[in-house]
Amino acid sequence: MIAEDPTPHTVAVRVRLDIGYDGTDFTGWARQPGLRTVQGVLEESLSKVLREPIQLTVAGRTDAGVHAEGQVAHFDTSAEPDGPKLIHRLARFLPKDVRVTGIRVAPPEFDARFSAIRRHYAYRLTTAPYGAEPLRARSVVPCRSEVDLEAMRAAARKLLGLHDFAAFCRRREGATTVRELQRFDWERDGDLLTAYVSADAFCWSMVRSLVGAVLAVGEGRRTPDWVAGLLDERERASSVTVAPAHGLSLIGVDYPADAELAARNAQTREMRTVPAGEGCCGG
Repeated sequence: MIAEDPTPHTVAVRVRLDIGYDGTDFTGWARQPGLRTVQGVLEESLSKVLREPIQLTVAGRTDAGVHAEGQVAHFDTSAEPDGPKLIHRLARFLPKDVRVTGIRVAPPEFDARFSAIRRHYAYRLTTAPYGAEPLRARSVVPCRSEVDLEAMRAAARKLLGLHDFAAFCRRREGATTVRELQRFDWERDGDLLTAYVSADAFCWSMVRSLVGAVLAVGEGRRTPDWVAGLLDERERASSVTVAPAHGLSLIGVDYPADAELAARNAQTREMRTVPAGEGCCGG
């Protein structure tokens, strides 16, 4: 007869968080010793409330000053939480510049980072002659009063598709700069200009570099063909101005159906290269 194991086996529960934050006073998402970060603040509060150490995995590690309206993270815990109750308790523990807006149990295969199909960012500018309105000053960047919106749209269209975006990325050792840019368009609402940028993933500083390059076209300093030519570069282009961090916000992350999560995780982990004949984070 085989004796029963007296040690209880705890099955971890995977929990998804939906998160929003004002990145102004954070040194980015990622935990850093001695610095105030979104991850550090959230993990500290979650650990206190749940009374166990909590480690978060995030969809996109935003840089210092970058905001989020639709950030996603996950963690594993020993017991299924009461989502509404936990949201309410966290609202009392967390500082006012970060909120957990949704909590739900996710399948074990769900990975906030590797399961993501695409990430969506918005970059906000104002052409108002007086600059950003006071209530928007932390999330809207002033630019010239006169910009050529159609030229900006033409330049943005030239960047769509699967490319090596090395010219727009800060190089990280061992990381690919190949990405599929699925949306890059501009909308105007009065003095407010908003760039909407979506891709399967982003490399470091890519969105702000894309915006900076296309804004140079709108201001008449560059041409759409110059922007397209940057795709031939294999190192970061010094001619590209990186737009200020505070205009950028992660507004959403898309995931596949539960049955497709494991396959998506495996696919994301594969290193990609640009196929012959064809021309990762986003802050």
